[in-house]
Amino acid sequence: MILRVYGSTVQSVEMHFDSKAFNEVGFRRDRRLSIALDEFEREWERVAEHEVSARGEGAVQDHTQQRLLDSMERDVRELIGGLADNEALRVENGETDWPKARDTQRKIVEDGENRLHFEAWVDPPLRIAVWRKTTT
Repeated sequence: MILRVYGSTVQSVEMHFDSKAFNEVGFRRDRRLSIALDEFEREWERVAEHEVSARGEGAVQDHTQQRLLDSMERDVRELIGGLADNEALRVENGETDWPKARDTQRKIVEDGENRLHFEAWVDPPLRIAVWRKTTT
């Protein structure tokens, strides 16, 4: 399960990493869990933190960004797969340090024709912590 802080609550979310979205590294509330932030912090302990990021390059801007987002999604799914029954991931980035896809473009000559080449990355990295429930 993935959790994210919204104001004074912690809510369960699902990933929505979409290069066409305004906020490419996105999460949608799925309404499976909602708990007051202070209650969550009393009943759960933070045991680890991971940074998830990616880089990519290619000839089409959207495809390049989507491939790097897909790579990040695979990394997050691997973290989910490694969780114990009493653990969850919590997104630690706040609104002021939210991960965003960035890119640069340059012109290259390929087979005698001018083409664009894109390099893309996510900055800052997505910070996800593993939290373990301490009470039942």
